[in-house]
Amino acid sequence: MKIMVVGGGGREHAIIKKIKENPAVQTIYALPGNGGMAEDAQCVDIGAKDIDGMVDFAQKNSVDFAVVAPDDPLVLGAVDRLEEAGIPCFGPKANAAILEGSKVFSKQLMKKYGIPTAEYQVFSAADEALAFLEKAPYPAVIKADGLALGKGVIIAQTAQEAKEAVISIMEDRIFGESGRQIVVEEFLTGPEVSVLAFTDGKTVKPMVSSMDHKRALDGDKGLNTGGMGTVAPNPYYTEEIAAECMRTIFLPTIEAMNQEGRPFQGCLYFGLMLTPKGPKVIEYNCRFGDPETQVVLPLMESDLLTVMRACREGTLAECEVKFSKKAAACVVMASKGYPQKYETGYEIHIAPAFSGQLFAAGAKRQGERLVTAGGRVLGVAATGDTLQQAVEEAYRQCRLVTFENAYCRGDIGQKALAALKQ
Repeated sequence: MKIMVVGGGGREHAIIKKIKENPAVQTIYALPGNGGMAEDAQCVDIGAKDIDGMVDFAQKNSVDFAVVAPDDPLVLGAVDRLEEAGIPCFGPKANAAILEGSKVFSKQLMKKYGIPTAEYQVFSAADEALAFLEKAPYPAVIKADGLALGKGVIIAQTAQEAKEAVISIMEDRIFGESGRQIVVEEFLTGPEVSVLAFTDGKTVKPMVSSMDHKRALDGDKGLNTGGMGTVAPNPYYTEEIAAECMRTIFLPTIEAMNQEGRPFQGCLYFGLMLTPKGPKVIEYNCRFGDPETQVVLPLMESDLLTVMRACREGTLAECEVKFSKKAAACVVMASKGYPQKYETGYEIHIAPAFSGQLFAAGAKRQGERLVTAGGRVLGVAATGDTLQQAVEEAYRQCRLVTFENAYCRGDIGQKALAALKQ
């Protein structure tokens, strides 16, 4: 089989490595991929948003199955176009991907169908938002409506911070058209949990839970990033909470989308807060999370391609989705200065003793050399019988990968380990 995976980051690399385990897979094309995944896939210089290009490539190369991983092409209708061209595809169609593409849509859906989430207000005019925020309780959460590379959420501690956030999103348009509308939400407290789930629009089969570390610096300080590391499973996510989430959030979301005539097939990511009043949805993503995928898929024992095809064909109920009882940790090695200004082009050295899993994100080939080419450069992952073992091993493997101006957080997994001791 010929498989095409759209995207070029660490998440896509993890998906490719997992699909590769299927013996029927002969060739995997990554569009555009990156230099660090060239051993696992043929990288093709077609951007993830170049939908005409990817459809044309898939047809000319007789692709048997496509996986569209990033949010942008999903929201732009890549799956719709590929399916119309006769290419079977994993991922939601555009009318379902709106669940991530518009925070206003997702909040209104949750309100309409009684799915637990934070209280909120929607604003289309900056002056109305500013007037509301003068009297709002703090901290307050301000979100750009559309896609913003995982960075369109600002937690304002004061009215002044809220004012600056509104002006930068709605007037300065730091996130472009994504900032035409904003959502202002109450600030929820409690442990955060990420749960990715396979769904065929009827059945929901969650993957192992994980804990993301969004902030750039140790102790959850610094700027918001695309994610600096993850661990799985998340110790706060007990069997009781999982059953409650299935009953009050997962199945109601799928049913709500069906009711709206927007059936969701693919991977649905539930960003949850376990509040004192029960689990609530912080956000939905219409795809695999990054770097959550880098810990979830190494623990998956079932065949990923088989599960993906079942999601598309509506047969997920009959398909086994099984995960190991082990634990996994992933530490993101970034360029110093990320998520703001940073330098690239430094050679990446991987010691011969390296035995972890390496997921390339911001890397490219220069002749025989692999060099840095982005903010988040690599994800270094490891599994272990316990979370402690997985975390220690991930950091041990990190020390075997070096490049100039490398930076990583030193506390990935510490919050989860502390929770296990409680």
